[in-house]
Amino acid sequence: MISMAKTYKVGGMTCGGCVRSVENAIRAAAPDAKVNVDLAGGKVTVEGADEQAVAAAVDDAGFDFQGAA
Repeated sequence: MISMAKTYKVGGMTCGGCVRSVENAIRAAAPDAKVNVDLAGGKVTVEGADEQAVAAAVDDAGFDFQGAA
């Protein structure tokens, strides 16, 4: 099965440290996931992790998961 990348809106990211926190949180929840964070757009694109895992990881890292972009 081919995993499709999905893009989600994330609130509260303001700097490179925020980007790393979001990336690390998602990778901790889904180690094989491909993660690309768009700081300026307030979005994260993830391939290889389901939405619930991404949402929980983002929220646990202290950011605001806002659903599909």
